Amino acid sequence: MRFRINSGPGAAALPHWPRFMPFAGAVLLLSFGLACSSGLLGGPNNRPASTRVSENSVSPTSTSTSTPEPASPTSTPEPATETPEVTEEPTFTPTVTPTPTLNLADRQVLHLPSAKPTTLDPHLTGDAFSFEYIVEIFSGLMAYDPELNLMPDLAESYNISPDGLVYTFRLRPEAQFHNGQPIRAQDFKWSFERACDPATGSHTAGTYLGDIVGCREKLQGQVNEVRGVAVVDDRTLQLTIDEPKGFFLAKMAYPTAYVLDRQNVESGGATWFTQPNGSGPFKLSLLGQNMIVLEKNQNYYREPKPILKQITCFFNIPLDLLSGYEKGLGLLGRPEGVTYDIIQVSNNNLATVADPNNPLSQELVSVNLLSVNYIGFNVQQPPFDNVKIRQALNLALDKRTIVKAVQGNVYVANGIVPLNMPGYQNPDLSDYEFDLEHALDLIAESSYGDVSQLPPLTLHVGTGAGNLYQTIAASYRTNLGLEIRVEQVPFPEFLANLNRPDTPYQMYYLGWVADYPDPQNFLEVLFHSKSAQNYGRYHNPVVDDLLNEARGTQNIPERLALYRQVEQLILDDAAWIPLYFEVENWLIKPYVKNFRIPPIKVPKFQYVYIEAL
Repeated sequence: MRFRINSGPGAAALPHWPRFMPFAGAVLLLSFGLACSSGLLGGPNNRPASTRVSENSVSPTSTSTSTPEPASPTSTPEPATETPEVTEEPTFTPTVTPTPTLNLADRQVLHLPSAKPTTLDPHLTGDAFSFEYIVEIFSGLMAYDPELNLMPDLAESYNISPDGLVYTFRLRPEAQFHNGQPIRAQDFKWSFERACDPATGSHTAGTYLGDIVGCREKLQGQVNEVRGVAVVDDRTLQLTIDEPKGFFLAKMAYPTAYVLDRQNVESGGATWFTQPNGSGPFKLSLLGQNMIVLEKNQNYYREPKPILKQITCFFNIPLDLLSGYEKGLGLLGRPEGVTYDIIQVSNNNLATVADPNNPLSQELVSVNLLSVNYIGFNVQQPPFDNVKIRQALNLALDKRTIVKAVQGNVYVANGIVPLNMPGYQNPDLSDYEFDLEHALDLIAESSYGDVSQLPPLTLHVGTGAGNLYQTIAASYRTNLGLEIRVEQVPFPEFLANLNRPDTPYQMYYLGWVADYPDPQNFLEVLFHSKSAQNYGRYHNPVVDDLLNEARGTQNIPERLALYRQVEQLILDDAAWIPLYFEVENWLIKPYVKNFRIPPIKVPKFQYVYIEAL
């Protein structure tokens, strides 16, 4: 069944916010609203081409590489354990501590609001809140820079065998943990074995390490060792995968593939990550009830070396962000003259800040994320096991009007894959145009016959999900006479329930931020019937077959053509209600230099520095 194609860039022409820098376009990154990138994109039928991206982000075109010379500045089941409350850090109490204005360039300290992580264990993370910190504290074989070039990280080079199955990584001789301990191939071997150990409880190991021979067998408790991970010598690690895959290297930049210090993990117990011996550009100095403090890693192994000495991230603070940015952080006990150096602008404040007559408009940056927000259906539960009901709810939602009214300068989603996905366009994609009469017809044709015969419906959302879902529920009440109960769940519990094989959720409101810039990270990861991130339990054998074919296809145009077919089939099956592609709006102080906001979650603070005014 094909539906009328949506056209145009959303609902109305968007203002052209100032570009911060050119991005190529592209964590599980789950986000709500989204969790906490430049220029605006064309409409659904005008997907912009990327400006810069490593070929390896889609499919490697060479068999070896070495670290590029970076630019330097001239002078930013349920998780096994939840982040514990740290008693050393008291509950926030407003205080004022006036001191003389400080020389920011000499101090190199960055203050920003953030969110509390669910975990700091790289092998357990599956949300954007936690990812923001983990990519700064830990590292792996590969990494993306802020322009989304895929590059060796702890590896200094890699080689791919002619058959595309064996990846040989040569580690940097200077690679070391925060305490100065050298990082060796054996550390990666142990880390991969830990991630794939069923006792660890990783929900992401199958998705990001499952291509490695033996990983899935170990996750299922069938073997004791991942045989596709081999230590050649102290500095040489060899990974063997089950079939050639152009996106495998990109997966090595995801936290599940990060290296951990075995002694640190085994001696620290369930809360080892509250005092982690990581390897990233910053190390954890304080994990409190209201803040996280990161400090510069003096032993960081590659360029550019971090310049910032400290990053202080505040959360759960009763302080308006805009006030903290304009007026200062005296309420938080910060010295006089200290402000938030960067903040994300809420939709409520966007119009005021973007006003050309407001001086703050000169500090405003808007960035398109590689992300999609949506309502997901559990197709194993009634009434969403009936495709006509799923299609009807797509048709009965005037998302062009609702999304633009509530979310501001975003793009209404006409599909699954974000508009700015590098190299991928799907201009003939057919979506659901608002058609209430057609929606009612489909309900009448279904086994239910009438809205009044549908079972009770509950939409589950995580805390911090904004208010779009409330508007959506009210719209269904008005348009269809359909009552949808909304249940808000604490985020860690919400995430854990989604990861359950028998998830109790009937429908859910969620977001997905790309882990790497490839349509496979949306279409296969979220919709293949065997994927752990297929939260709606969607299963279409034709889609599975096409995804399996695309996975092993080395010809990039052929692979992308297969993904275009898959995306249309998923829309026809109405597995989701795609809502919008995210745009984040930020205020950045003029003295903060090189704070680039990539459209995916990657390390970025090692590039940032404070310039003297």
